[in-house]
Parts: sequence; structure tokens; C-alpha cells
Amino acid sequence: MDEKLNDQEVLLVVEKESNELKAVTGLNKDGTPKTVKAERKNEPKFLTVDKQGDMLENFFKNFMKQAQDPTHFHFFKIPLDNMEKMVLVMKELLKNPENPTNKQMLDEHRVLPENFTPKQYQPIDESRIDWEQLKNIGVTRERLVSTNSLDKMLNWQKSPVLFPIEGEISGIQLQTDARLSFRENAEGELSLRVHSVRQQPELDQPLYGTQLTEEDKKNLLEIGNAGRQIEFSTGKDKTINAYVSIDKLTNELVVLNADKVKIPDELKGVKLNEQQKQELKEGKGVYIENMLSKNMKPFSATVQVNAEKRGLEFQFPENQRQAQNYSEKIKQGESPETFRKVKLSEEQKTSLTEGKTVYVSGMVDKKGQNYSGYITMNKKEGKVDFMFPGQYKEALKSGLVIPDNRHKTQVAANNNGEKAEVNKNVNKPMEKGQTQPTEKQQEKQEKKEEQRQEQNAPKKSSGRKI
Repeated sequence: MDEKLNDQEVLLVVEKESNELKAVTGLNKDGTPKTVKAERKNEPKFLTVDKQGDMLENFFKNFMKQAQDPTHFHFFKIPLDNMEKMVLVMKELLKNPENPTNKQMLDEHRVLPENFTPKQYQPIDESRIDWEQLKNIGVTRERLVSTNSLDKMLNWQKSPVLFPIEGEISGIQLQTDARLSFRENAEGELSLRVHSVRQQPELDQPLYGTQLTEEDKKNLLEIGNAGRQIEFSTGKDKTINAYVSIDKLTNELVVLNADKVKIPDELKGVKLNEQQKQELKEGKGVYIENMLSKNMKPFSATVQVNAEKRGLEFQFPENQRQAQNYSEKIKQGESPETFRKVKLSEEQKTSLTEGKTVYVSGMVDKKGQNYSGYITMNKKEGKVDFMFPGQYKEALKSGLVIPDNRHKTQVAANNNGEKAEVNKNVNKPMEKGQTQPTEKQQEKQEKKEEQRQEQNAPKKSSGRKI
């Protein structure tokens, strides 16, 4: 047998809760392992590993950077010359991987991706999580799993959805919507980070001691990214260059050390030239044509580093133009025709242009549930601000919004025997000639609507201390 064959090993991969071992041949465009059956006839395609080489290090660095869920895969390394026999044995072991004997034998060949990557890319061991801390703000493990949040949070990312948070600090009851993530402190202790929703990005305040330029603010509002590397001080005579983006769910400003981002040589099937790679590294947007989607369909888009996504994002020119036109109209005081696919009435549009806060119902969330709330035109930022009923009440008490009374007096004529939208929750018969609910009826209607939304919302805690 060729001596070189004895020095070569083959990398195998199996998905969670499976025993179907496959040989790795490389990486797919989405970062998942590209595989073939672990059979001798496929040997030319294998990602064979020379014991003296650094093939594994390069593979796992790219894998951890690109894969959406690195913890979904388990890797093993076995000698190439004895591959087929060992694959049969390992398949049997994987039928009961927690058996102490089986686990010991599997661990002899197991390859941990985090051993080849910097610490910040190592997935979090779930046993480190303080579940009682999460329970105290009304979030359970089951809720994290059902919203596809747990795996992302275990990989140092934010939850992809907002959670209604309720808790108490120093006797003050707090309620907010927030994304969640895990972070380590200087002592290496894991803690929960709550990223609360802000009404608007805090662009005028110094960010870690650095003032954003007017160009930075303009870019952040229009495309979500500052568009350059910004220098920040991290201590005495120490600085870092970082990218800055807006978290579109919370309006939080996110800073990402530029050293954490590697610009690839190839993107979605397109080999990048040196100028494109340099501009991407600088934080600029680069228009790239004829990339291939997962369905192998060609597409073109502007690509740019996004700090919140911790990597590259795709921006589509038509969507950008529409967003910019929409923003310009708002800045000029022109009311939008629709909000979240709900057509606004002439009365609502008039109230918005007058600077009033308008009640909108009939919106549908991603789960198909109806919800309602209040909107205000933000001419300065060129957008429409949204508030849930509870947030609106607090803003109204603080004098931050101008109430609109038109929604309490709009026409509510009978539609073929059905109640109009404004009267749908009014059970008490209206007086003769009455075409709209009274103020008292309207308040009851809104209260019922809030109760309905609370019933449909994820279960919250009873308000124990955070």
C-alpha cells in the first residue's frame, strides 16, 4: 500500500440525531458541509487530510464563519486506508452515542470545530445557561426553541425575534419588547443580554466615546450601515477599527470589530477581484452581478458588511430605491398610502400630516395573527414610528404624542348587516342615529383588543426581579 495513504485521513460528518455518516468534500455556499457517501469509489472527491497539513484549520475557520447552525453537525476523522470498515462500526455506535463505551470510542475520532477557531466562534455549552434568569423575565427554553432562537443564541447571535419582557428593578415594573443574546464578562462568566426596542437610533450621542459624522448618520438611516470602518478607543492608547450598523428590530447601534470579519475570495459563485475585496473590507457597498442563489438562479445585489449580522448582507437596488423614495416623502410631510400592508383612510392620512398619532388595526404578523397599534410620522428621520397600545398610553401620559380623535368619530355605517371595523368590539347596541362608538365604548373596545393581543402573545412572567 502507498505509504502516503497511511498518512491521510478522511473527514466524516453526521447531522444531529442521525447515524448517517458521510464523507466531507468541501463547503456549500451556505456554509453547510458538502458531502458524498463514504465509499471507496468516491475517494477522489474526499477532503483528505494530510496529518502534517493545515487543511482542517482552513476548513473549520470557514465553516464556523459561514454556517448558520454549526452545532447541528458532528465531525469525525478516521484513517483513509481503513475507512469502510470503520464507517460501519461508527454507524452502530451512533445509534446510542450516549452509552459510555460508545461515547468513549466516538470521542477518539471526534473533531471539535472550535479547536481550530478563535474563542469568539466557539458555540456556548448549554449547561452554562441560567434558565432561572430567563424564566424571571418570562422566557422559557421551549419558547427559544419554537422561535428558532436557541441555536442562534448558542452561537453568540441575537434571537431572530422580539420577546415581550416583563420584570421589576428596584420596585419599578418594566415592560418592553427585546431581542436576547448571551455574552461573557471579563471574568468569562456567561450572562443574558437584553436588547430593548428603542423608538429611534441614538445617532447624536457619542458611541463608545466616538461621535458619528453626518455622513455616518445618513448612511445608517438610509441603508442601515455606516459604510466605513470607524476607530474606537478601547482603553489607554488602545483603539480598534469597527463596523457600525443598526439593528432593524430594536434600533440599537451595533459595533463589530473589523478583525472579526473575513472577506471571502468567492461569493455565491462569483470570484471577487482585489478592488472588490478591499472596498468590502473598508465597509463600502459593492454591487456584484450574476451571483447564484440556493436555487441556482442568478441574481445581482449590493453587498456590504453588516455589524448586526456579523458578516456580509445583500441589498437589492429596487428595494433601496423604494425605501429612499418612501423616506423622502415622509420628510416632506407626505403621508404614506399604506402601513404594513393596511390601506390608510383619508382621515388617517390627514391626521398623520398634522403630526397626530393615528390608530391602525388589521395588521397581520408573521404567524398570521391580527394586531393593532398607533403610528406617527417621523419627518426628521423620514419614517413612520409604531407603538403598541400600552406604549401609546405611556407616551400619551408623558405628552410625547398628539392624540388623534378622528378614529373615535369616523363613520361606522352598517355594512350589509356587519359591524364596521371601528365598532367590531362594541357589544352594546348603539343609540338611534349613532354611527360611531362613544368615547367610553371606544376605550372598552381598545381594552378588549389589548386583552386579545395579550392572550395571543407568548406567556409572560409574574413580574419577578430581573
